Amino acid sequence: GSPHLHHSDSAGIGASVEETVWNQLRTCFDPEIPVNIVDLGLIYDCRVDALENGQYKAIVQFTLTAQGCGMGQFLKEDIKKKILAIPEIHEADVDLVWEPPWNQSMISANAKHQLGIE
Repeated sequence: GSPHLHHSDSAGIGASVEETVWNQLRTCFDPEIPVNIVDLGLIYDCRVDALENGQYKAIVQFTLTAQGCGMGQFLKEDIKKKILAIPEIHEADVDLVWEPPWNQSMISANAKHQLGIE
C-alpha cells in the first residue's frame, strides 16, 4: 500500500482532514469569475487544529479579487457552511483579509489557462 494512506498518527489524520477542507474550498466560486477560490489564489491561509475527541477546527483566511466586492459576507458564509459539512470539523474560523492585496499573479496556472490570461 502507498504510505500516505496509512493514518496511524494524529498528524496524518489532521493532514487528510486539511486535504478535505481544501477540496471543499474548491467548490466555492468567486461570484464574478468562473473559477474556484483556491485556483484564484484567494485562500491565504488554511489550517486544521485538533480539538478534543478527534474533532477539528478549521482556520481559513481568504480575500476577494476586488475590495469593493459586496460578496465577502456571502462567500464567508459559503466557505463556513462547506467546511462545517465535513464530519471531522467541529468549528470553523473564516476571516476575510485584505493583506496582502490580491493580484492576478496569484491565480494558478490551470485557472489562468481557463481564463485566457497568460
